[in-house]
Amino acid sequence: MIIDERHPLLLGSASPRRREILASLGIPVLLRPVSVDETPQAGERPDGYLERVVAGKLDAVGRLAPEELGQCAAVLVADTIVVEGDAILGKPRDEAEARVMLRRLSGRAHRVATRFAVASGARPGHALCTQTVDTEVVFRLLSDEEVSGYAATREGLDKAGAYAIQGIGAFAVERVAGSYSNVVGLPACEVVLALRRAGLLGPFPLPARAADGAGP
Repeated sequence: MIIDERHPLLLGSASPRRREILASLGIPVLLRPVSVDETPQAGERPDGYLERVVAGKLDAVGRLAPEELGQCAAVLVADTIVVEGDAILGKPRDEAEARVMLRRLSGRAHRVATRFAVASGARPGHALCTQTVDTEVVFRLLSDEEVSGYAATREGLDKAGAYAIQGIGAFAVERVAGSYSNVVGLPACEVVLALRRAGLLGPFPLPARAADGAGP
């Protein structure tokens, strides 16, 4: 079974950014957000953290009731983190923590890593493929006024690293090496290739009538 309007891709995520990226690709999506414990464990390194969280999300999708899975052809789960040194920078609790994170990133390079897993709708809890995609992001040096001003916009309070590259936060980004969409929340190129290789996505881009949901 391949992805089409009747057999969409089930996205096990509440992230509006991931949904928007898939929609921009013309891929029909069925949203079924799942949650797992995303608190880093003591001594847990970034890559190990991503492996644990993504495996947990896929397992949670695999435990959904059949009526929740619907007629999905494929399953996608993912998690994105910002890494500075060996430290995982998650979503800030408040503006004060956002300012701390932004000062830490100011004038330096950091890594944005997204790990995703793909499964078939027939076996939603069993990964056909997994991949971690890294992007290097370099911030210019920010003044204290800029740090405080951006934190006060509250744009970054629900985002890893306390910034949104697709929003106001772009003012801080000097350069990007790697996938831009990965920084937003999902590496579009790599996901499409993974779905194609797994035999879950037919010829791409999808025909216009399928992509826009038009009927026969």
